[in-house]
Amino acid sequence: MGRFAVISMTEKAAARVNEIMGSRENAKGVRLGIKKGGCAGMEYTVDLVTEPNPKDDHIERDGAHVYVAPEAALFLFGTVMDFEATALRTGFTFTNPNQSSACGCGESVELKPADLKQLAEARAQSAA
Repeated sequence: MGRFAVISMTEKAAARVNEIMGSRENAKGVRLGIKKGGCAGMEYTVDLVTEPNPKDDHIERDGAHVYVAPEAALFLFGTVMDFEATALRTGFTFTNPNQSSACGCGESVELKPADLKQLAEARAQSAA
């Protein structure tokens, strides 16, 4: 059985992370987190990683590395990270089952923590 992962990323997201890693000296990937802010209460953060934190959850796809901050894991469990380029916006997008609402500008979200029992069961299954 595959390794447990808090999030997954699409091929387009992996390609963009690889572009970022290739264009920045010493880049080891990106770190996904959340912070308080915006009109809906929380915002996603994506930061460059030059030195991975061993406490972060690590996700890899096609050579692209994403690290998830431990304090964000419960809010991001089950999230799919994607990348889109449109006429109005270019950036990472997140399909998050823990999102209960979003603001009109699309920059902030309201998140609820994932079910701890579900998280424990998923981790146990991936370890088997």
